[in-house]
Amino acid sequence: MDQALEGVKVLDFSQLLQGPYATQMMGDLGADVIKIERIGSGDIYRGMTFFNQWIAGDESPCFMAWNRNKRSLAVDMKSEQGKEIIYRLAKDADVIMENFRPGVMSRLGYGYEDIKKINPGIIYCSASGWGDDGPYLSRPGQDLLVQSVSGAIMTSGKKSDGPVAIGTALCDQVNGLNSVYAILAALYYREKTGKGQEIKTNLLSSAISFQMQDYFTIQNLGTAFERPESNLGHPGNGAPFGMYQTKDGYLTIAMSPWPRLVEALGDDSLMQYNDPQVLFDHRDRIHRIIEAITVTRTTDEWLEIMLGLDLWVAKVNDQKEVVNDPQVIHNHTFVEIEHPKAGKIKVTNIPFTMSETPGQIKRPSPMIGEHGEDILTELGYGKEEIESLIADNVISIEKLK
Repeated sequence: MDQALEGVKVLDFSQLLQGPYATQMMGDLGADVIKIERIGSGDIYRGMTFFNQWIAGDESPCFMAWNRNKRSLAVDMKSEQGKEIIYRLAKDADVIMENFRPGVMSRLGYGYEDIKKINPGIIYCSASGWGDDGPYLSRPGQDLLVQSVSGAIMTSGKKSDGPVAIGTALCDQVNGLNSVYAILAALYYREKTGKGQEIKTNLLSSAISFQMQDYFTIQNLGTAFERPESNLGHPGNGAPFGMYQTKDGYLTIAMSPWPRLVEALGDDSLMQYNDPQVLFDHRDRIHRIIEAITVTRTTDEWLEIMLGLDLWVAKVNDQKEVVNDPQVIHNHTFVEIEHPKAGKIKVTNIPFTMSETPGQIKRPSPMIGEHGEDILTELGYGKEEIESLIADNVISIEKLK
Protein backbone atom coordinates (compact mmCIF):
# COMPACT_ATOMS: atom_id res chain seq x y z
CA MET A 1 0.00 0.00 0.00
CA ASP A 2 1.06 3.60 -0.51
CA GLN A 3 2.40 5.55 2.44
CA ALA A 4 1.37 9.10 3.30
CA LEU A 5 4.86 10.62 2.97
CA GLU A 6 6.10 8.48 0.10
CA GLY A 7 8.17 10.66 -2.23
CA VAL A 8 9.14 13.12 0.51
CA LYS A 9 12.91 13.41 0.90
CA VAL A 10 14.28 14.42 4.31
CA LEU A 11 17.88 15.37 5.12
CA ASP A 12 18.38 14.67 8.80
CA PHE A 13 21.33 16.50 10.39
CA SER A 14 19.95 16.04 13.89
CA GLN A 15 21.42 14.06 16.79
CA LEU A 16 20.41 12.67 20.17
CA LEU A 17 16.61 12.56 20.60
CA GLN A 18 14.29 15.43 19.64
CA GLY A 19 15.34 15.74 15.97
CA PRO A 20 15.85 12.01 15.33
CA TYR A 21 12.42 11.25 16.80
CA ALA A 22 10.83 13.76 14.43
CA THR A 23 12.56 12.31 11.36
CA GLN A 24 11.84 8.74 12.46
CA MET A 25 8.14 9.58 12.56
CA MET A 26 8.37 10.84 8.98
CA GLY A 27 10.30 7.72 7.97
CA ASP A 28 7.62 5.54 9.54
CA LEU A 29 5.15 7.18 7.16
CA GLY A 30 7.23 6.53 4.06
CA ALA A 31 9.57 9.51 3.77
CA ASP A 32 13.09 8.81 2.47
CA VAL A 33 15.14 9.98 5.46
CA ILE A 34 18.86 10.39 4.82
CA LYS A 35 20.75 10.77 8.07
CA ILE A 36 23.87 12.91 7.66
CA GLU A 37 26.50 11.73 10.16
CA ARG A 38 30.05 12.48 11.11
CA ILE A 39 32.71 10.13 9.79
CA GLY A 40 33.92 7.74 12.46
CA SER A 41 31.67 8.55 15.42
CA GLY A 42 28.34 9.40 13.78
CA ASP A 43 25.42 10.64 15.88
CA ILE A 44 26.48 11.47 19.47
CA TYR A 45 23.80 9.06 20.72
CA ARG A 46 25.71 6.12 19.23
CA GLY A 47 28.19 6.58 22.08
CA MET A 48 25.62 6.72 24.89
CA THR A 49 23.65 3.96 26.58
CA PHE A 50 21.82 2.95 29.75
CA PHE A 51 23.30 0.71 32.49
CA ASN A 52 26.63 0.81 30.57
CA GLN A 53 25.21 -2.07 28.49
CA TRP A 54 25.30 -2.39 24.70
CA ILE A 55 23.50 -4.46 22.06
CA ALA A 56 25.59 -6.77 19.87
CA GLY A 57 28.76 -5.52 21.56
CA ASP A 58 28.73 -1.82 20.71
CA GLU A 59 25.30 -0.80 19.40
CA SER A 60 23.49 1.80 21.52
CA PRO A 61 19.85 1.10 22.43
CA CYS A 62 19.40 4.89 22.78
CA PHE A 63 20.45 5.43 19.17
CA MET A 64 18.62 2.39 17.81
CA ALA A 65 15.32 3.46 19.38
CA TRP A 66 15.08 6.76 17.45
CA ASN A 67 16.68 5.99 14.09
CA ARG A 68 14.76 3.28 12.27
CA ASN A 69 13.52 3.82 8.71
CA LYS A 70 16.56 5.93 7.81
CA ARG A 71 19.57 5.63 5.54
CA SER A 72 22.94 6.84 6.81
CA LEU A 73 25.48 8.91 4.91
CA ALA A 74 28.74 9.59 6.78
CA VAL A 75 30.40 12.64 5.24
CA ASP A 76 32.99 15.27 6.11
CA MET A 77 30.68 18.30 6.20
CA LYS A 78 33.61 20.75 6.33
CA SER A 79 35.36 19.55 3.18
CA GLU A 80 34.59 21.10 -0.22
CA GLN A 81 33.75 17.71 -1.69
CA GLY A 82 31.51 16.95 1.28
CA LYS A 83 29.78 20.28 0.83
CA GLU A 84 29.17 19.50 -2.84
CA ILE A 85 27.53 16.20 -1.90
CA ILE A 86 25.25 17.85 0.65
CA TYR A 87 24.29 20.66 -1.72
CA ARG A 88 23.40 18.12 -4.39
CA LEU A 89 21.24 16.28 -1.88
CA ALA A 90 19.64 19.52 -0.70
CA LYS A 91 18.73 20.57 -4.23
CA ASP A 92 16.07 17.85 -4.46
CA ALA A 93 15.18 17.59 -0.76
CA ASP A 94 11.80 18.51 0.66
CA VAL A 95 12.73 18.83 4.34
CA ILE A 96 15.85 19.54 6.36
CA MET A 97 15.89 18.80 10.10
CA GLU A 98 18.70 19.95 12.40
CA ASN A 99 19.17 20.48 16.14
CA PHE A 100 22.66 21.92 16.47
CA ARG A 101 23.09 24.96 18.67
CA PRO A 102 21.75 28.07 16.89
CA GLY A 103 24.18 29.38 14.28
CA VAL A 104 26.22 26.19 13.79
CA MET A 105 24.60 25.17 10.50
CA SER A 106 24.99 28.68 9.08
CA ARG A 107 28.67 28.76 9.98
CA LEU A 108 29.10 25.46 8.14
CA GLY A 109 27.33 26.84 5.08
CA TYR A 110 24.12 24.82 5.53
CA GLY A 111 21.81 27.38 7.14
CA TYR A 112 18.33 28.15 5.85
CA GLU A 113 19.49 31.09 3.71
CA ASP A 114 22.27 28.95 2.19
CA ILE A 115 19.93 26.08 1.29
CA LYS A 116 17.15 28.40 0.15
CA LYS A 117 19.44 29.68 -2.64
CA ILE A 118 19.79 26.11 -3.92
CA ASN A 119 16.22 25.02 -3.22
CA PRO A 120 13.63 27.81 -2.67
CA GLY A 121 10.94 25.28 -1.79
CA ILE A 122 12.87 23.72 1.10
CA ILE A 123 11.13 23.27 4.45
CA TYR A 124 13.87 23.83 6.99
CA CYS A 125 13.24 22.92 10.64
CA SER A 126 15.69 23.93 13.37
CA ALA A 127 15.03 22.50 16.83
CA SER A 128 16.92 24.07 19.73
CA GLY A 129 16.89 23.93 23.50
CA TRP A 130 15.87 27.47 24.39
CA GLY A 131 15.14 29.27 21.12
CA ASP A 132 17.31 30.73 18.37
CA ASP A 133 18.18 33.90 20.31
CA GLY A 134 17.70 35.46 23.74
CA PRO A 135 19.53 35.37 27.09
CA TYR A 136 19.97 31.57 27.10
CA LEU A 137 21.39 31.39 23.57
CA SER A 138 24.86 30.22 24.64
CA ARG A 139 23.60 27.67 27.16
CA PRO A 140 23.40 23.95 26.39
CA GLY A 141 19.77 22.91 25.94
CA GLN A 142 18.86 19.44 27.19
CA ASP A 143 15.69 17.71 28.38
CA LEU A 144 16.39 17.63 32.14
CA LEU A 145 17.62 21.24 32.11
CA VAL A 146 14.42 22.29 30.33
CA GLN A 147 12.26 20.30 32.75
CA SER A 148 13.86 22.44 35.45
CA VAL A 149 13.41 25.85 33.84
CA SER A 150 9.87 25.11 32.59
CA GLY A 151 8.61 24.14 36.04
CA ALA A 152 7.72 20.60 34.94
CA ILE A 153 10.20 19.16 37.44
CA MET A 154 8.13 20.59 40.32
CA THR A 155 4.79 19.05 39.26
CA SER A 156 5.40 15.40 40.19
CA GLY A 157 5.94 13.74 43.54
CA LYS A 158 5.14 15.11 46.99
CA LYS A 159 5.72 18.59 48.38
CA SER A 160 8.53 17.37 50.62
CA ASP A 161 10.32 15.55 47.78
CA GLY A 162 11.84 18.65 46.21
CA PRO A 163 12.31 18.50 42.42
CA VAL A 164 11.17 15.22 40.82
CA ALA A 165 12.23 14.56 37.23
CA ILE A 166 9.50 13.29 34.92
CA GLY A 167 11.49 10.09 34.40
CA THR A 168 11.55 10.04 30.62
CA ALA A 169 12.77 12.54 28.04
CA LEU A 170 9.30 14.01 27.60
CA CYS A 171 10.44 17.52 26.59
CA ASP A 172 12.54 16.07 23.75
CA GLN A 173 9.67 13.92 22.57
CA VAL A 174 7.04 16.66 22.74
CA ASN A 175 9.29 18.98 20.76
CA GLY A 176 9.84 16.19 18.21
CA LEU A 177 6.06 15.95 17.84
CA ASN A 178 5.74 19.73 17.52
CA SER A 179 8.46 19.74 14.85
CA VAL A 180 6.61 17.12 12.79
CA TYR A 181 3.34 18.97 13.33
CA ALA A 182 4.91 22.13 11.86
CA ILE A 183 6.69 20.28 9.03
CA LEU A 184 3.50 18.55 7.88
CA ALA A 185 1.64 21.86 7.92
CA ALA A 186 4.46 23.43 5.87
CA LEU A 187 4.34 20.57 3.35
CA TYR A 188 0.59 21.13 2.98
CA TYR A 189 1.12 24.87 2.53
CA ARG A 190 3.82 24.27 -0.08
CA GLU A 191 1.50 21.89 -1.92
CA LYS A 192 -0.96 24.78 -2.27
CA THR A 193 1.46 27.66 -2.91
CA GLY A 194 4.82 26.22 -3.96
CA LYS A 195 6.50 28.13 -1.13
CA GLY A 196 8.94 26.60 1.34
CA GLN A 197 9.65 28.10 4.74
CA GLU A 198 11.81 28.07 7.85
CA ILE A 199 10.53 26.45 11.05
CA LYS A 200 12.02 26.97 14.50
CA THR A 201 11.00 24.87 17.48
CA ASN A 202 12.52 24.66 20.95
CA LEU A 203 12.35 22.44 24.01
CA LEU A 204 11.41 25.20 26.44
CA SER A 205 8.32 26.35 24.54
CA SER A 206 7.21 22.75 24.03
CA ALA A 207 7.76 21.89 27.71
CA ILE A 208 5.59 24.83 28.75
CA SER A 209 2.95 24.05 26.11
CA PHE A 210 2.37 20.52 27.48
CA GLN A 211 1.59 22.20 30.84
CA MET A 212 -0.95 24.41 29.08
CA GLN A 213 -3.92 23.90 31.41
CA ASP A 214 -1.71 24.48 34.44
CA TYR A 215 -0.29 27.76 33.19
CA PHE A 216 -3.71 28.90 31.96
CA THR A 217 -5.03 28.34 35.46
CA ILE A 218 -2.08 30.05 37.16
CA GLN A 219 -2.18 33.12 34.93
CA ASN A 220 -5.94 33.57 34.80
CA LEU A 221 -6.93 32.62 38.33
CA GLY A 222 -3.78 33.94 39.98
CA THR A 223 -3.50 30.77 42.09
CA ALA A 224 -0.28 28.78 42.29
CA PHE A 225 -0.28 24.98 42.39
CA GLU A 226 1.08 23.32 45.51
CA ARG A 227 1.93 19.65 45.55
CA PRO A 228 0.24 17.58 48.25
CA GLU A 229 2.07 15.40 50.75
CA SER A 230 0.15 12.28 49.69
CA ASN A 231 0.44 10.27 46.52
CA LEU A 232 -2.08 12.30 44.52
CA GLY A 233 -1.80 12.61 40.76
CA HIS A 234 -1.89 16.38 40.16
CA PRO A 235 -1.17 19.37 42.40
CA GLY A 236 -4.44 21.02 41.35
CA ASN A 237 -6.72 18.10 42.18
CA GLY A 238 -8.29 16.94 45.38
CA ALA A 239 -8.84 13.36 46.54
CA PRO A 240 -9.38 10.71 45.31
CA PHE A 241 -7.34 11.55 42.14
CA GLY A 242 -4.14 9.59 42.75
CA MET A 243 -2.34 6.34 43.41
CA TYR A 244 -3.10 3.96 46.27
CA GLN A 245 -1.24 0.97 47.67
CA THR A 246 -3.06 -2.35 47.55
CA LYS A 247 -2.26 -5.73 49.07
CA ASP A 248 0.05 -6.60 46.17
CA GLY A 249 0.81 -3.40 44.28
CA TYR A 250 -0.79 -0.06 43.42
CA LEU A 251 -4.09 1.15 42.03
CA THR A 252 -4.79 4.48 40.32
CA ILE A 253 -8.12 6.19 40.88
CA ALA A 254 -8.93 9.03 38.48
CA MET A 255 -12.03 11.26 38.26
CA SER A 256 -14.74 9.19 39.93
CA PRO A 257 -18.11 10.12 41.52
CA TRP A 258 -17.50 10.19 45.26
CA PRO A 259 -20.72 8.33 46.28
CA ARG A 260 -19.92 5.51 43.88
CA LEU A 261 -16.34 5.25 45.17
CA VAL A 262 -17.66 5.16 48.73
CA GLU A 263 -19.93 2.26 47.68
CA ALA A 264 -16.91 0.41 46.25
CA LEU A 265 -14.84 1.00 49.37
CA GLY A 266 -17.71 -0.21 51.57
CA ASP A 267 -17.53 2.54 54.20
CA ASP A 268 -20.57 4.84 54.32
CA SER A 269 -18.86 7.14 56.84
CA LEU A 270 -16.79 8.51 53.94
CA MET A 271 -19.89 10.32 52.67
CA GLN A 272 -19.07 13.10 55.17
CA TYR A 273 -16.39 14.24 52.66
CA ASN A 274 -18.82 14.47 49.72
CA ASP A 275 -17.98 18.07 48.83
CA PRO A 276 -15.44 19.21 46.20
CA GLN A 277 -13.89 21.83 48.50
CA VAL A 278 -13.58 19.35 51.37
CA LEU A 279 -12.01 16.78 49.05
CA PHE A 280 -9.40 19.38 48.07
CA ASP A 281 -8.77 21.00 51.44
CA HIS A 282 -8.36 17.65 53.23
CA ARG A 283 -6.92 15.67 50.33
CA ASP A 284 -3.90 14.30 52.19
CA ARG A 285 -6.00 13.01 55.10
CA ILE A 286 -8.61 11.54 52.77
CA HIS A 287 -5.89 9.84 50.73
CA ARG A 288 -4.62 8.13 53.90
CA ILE A 289 -8.13 7.00 54.82
CA ILE A 290 -8.74 5.52 51.35
CA GLU A 291 -5.37 3.80 51.31
CA ALA A 292 -6.05 2.19 54.68
CA ILE A 293 -8.93 0.44 52.90
CA THR A 294 -7.25 -0.32 49.55
CA VAL A 295 -4.35 -2.19 51.22
CA THR A 296 -6.82 -4.83 52.44
CA ARG A 297 -7.40 -6.28 48.93
CA THR A 298 -5.31 -7.09 45.87
CA THR A 299 -5.21 -4.80 42.85
CA ASP A 300 -7.19 -7.29 40.77
CA GLU A 301 -9.86 -7.57 43.44
CA TRP A 302 -10.28 -3.78 43.51
CA LEU A 303 -10.36 -3.63 39.72
CA GLU A 304 -13.21 -6.15 39.63
CA ILE A 305 -15.20 -4.21 42.24
CA MET A 306 -14.54 -0.71 40.93
CA LEU A 307 -14.77 -1.41 37.21
CA GLY A 308 -18.05 -3.17 37.99
CA LEU A 309 -19.30 0.21 39.24
CA ASP A 310 -17.86 2.00 36.18
CA LEU A 311 -15.24 3.86 38.22
CA TRP A 312 -12.15 5.25 36.46
CA VAL A 313 -9.40 3.01 37.80
CA ALA A 314 -6.35 1.16 36.51
CA LYS A 315 -3.50 -1.00 37.72
CA VAL A 316 -0.13 0.69 38.14
CA ASN A 317 2.35 -1.22 35.96
CA ASP A 318 6.08 -0.99 36.26
CA GLN A 319 7.91 -1.06 32.92
CA LYS A 320 8.69 -4.78 33.19
CA GLU A 321 4.96 -5.51 33.46
CA VAL A 322 3.82 -3.29 30.58
CA VAL A 323 4.91 -5.72 27.85
CA ASN A 324 2.56 -8.37 29.31
CA ASP A 325 -0.43 -6.08 29.75
CA PRO A 326 -3.39 -7.59 27.84
CA GLN A 327 -4.30 -4.33 26.09
CA VAL A 328 -0.68 -3.65 25.13
CA ILE A 329 -0.47 -7.13 23.60
CA HIS A 330 -3.80 -6.66 21.80
CA ASN A 331 -2.62 -3.31 20.36
CA HIS A 332 0.61 -4.87 18.98
CA THR A 333 2.47 -2.07 20.75
CA PHE A 334 5.77 -3.96 20.55
CA VAL A 335 6.98 -5.78 17.45
CA GLU A 336 10.08 -7.71 16.46
CA ILE A 337 12.30 -6.70 13.55
CA GLU A 338 15.62 -7.89 12.15
CA HIS A 339 18.83 -5.88 12.60
CA PRO A 340 21.83 -6.85 10.43
CA LYS A 341 24.18 -6.91 13.42
CA ALA A 342 21.98 -7.43 16.49
CA GLY A 343 19.62 -9.98 14.92
CA LYS A 344 16.06 -9.96 16.19
CA ILE A 345 15.27 -6.85 18.24
CA LYS A 346 12.02 -5.71 19.84
CA VAL A 347 10.86 -2.19 19.05
CA THR A 348 7.92 0.04 19.92
CA ASN A 349 5.45 -0.06 17.07
CA ILE A 350 4.01 2.95 15.21
CA PRO A 351 1.42 4.27 17.70
CA PHE A 352 -1.50 4.76 15.31
CA THR A 353 -3.15 3.13 12.30
CA MET A 354 -4.24 4.61 8.95
CA SER A 355 -6.74 2.85 6.72
CA GLU A 356 -5.28 3.95 3.37
CA THR A 357 -1.63 4.85 4.04
CA PRO A 358 -0.39 2.83 7.03
CA GLY A 359 3.05 3.36 8.50
CA GLN A 360 5.65 0.63 8.17
CA ILE A 361 8.92 -0.28 9.83
CA LYS A 362 11.05 -1.12 6.81
CA ARG A 363 14.56 -0.55 8.14
CA PRO A 364 16.26 -0.93 11.50
CA SER A 365 18.60 1.83 12.67
CA PRO A 366 21.54 2.16 10.24
CA MET A 367 25.23 1.67 10.84
CA ILE A 368 27.41 4.74 10.28
CA GLY A 369 27.39 5.60 6.58
CA GLU A 370 25.83 2.25 5.74
CA HIS A 371 23.94 3.60 2.73
CA GLY A 372 26.53 6.04 1.43
CA GLU A 373 27.24 4.16 -1.79
CA ASP A 374 23.54 3.87 -2.69
CA ILE A 375 22.85 7.52 -1.89
CA LEU A 376 25.79 8.79 -3.98
CA THR A 377 24.88 6.50 -6.86
CA GLU A 378 21.39 8.02 -6.83
CA LEU A 379 23.03 11.47 -7.02
CA GLY A 380 24.87 10.41 -10.17
CA TYR A 381 28.30 9.64 -8.74
CA GLY A 382 30.13 6.84 -10.53
CA LYS A 383 31.83 3.87 -8.90
CA GLU A 384 35.34 5.32 -9.30
CA GLU A 385 34.25 8.70 -7.90
CA ILE A 386 32.75 6.99 -4.85
CA GLU A 387 35.89 4.95 -4.28
CA SER A 388 37.94 8.14 -4.54
CA LEU A 389 35.73 9.90 -1.98
CA ILE A 390 36.16 6.97 0.40
CA ALA A 391 39.94 6.96 -0.13
CA ASP A 392 40.08 10.73 0.56
CA ASN A 393 38.01 10.26 3.73
CA VAL A 394 35.23 12.52 2.45
CA ILE A 395 32.72 9.75 3.14
CA SER A 396 32.93 6.49 5.04
CA ILE A 397 30.83 3.35 4.72
CA GLU A 398 30.36 0.88 7.54
CA LYS A 399 29.21 -2.55 6.44
CA LEU A 400 28.99 -5.89 8.19
CA LYS A 401 32.04 -7.97 7.49
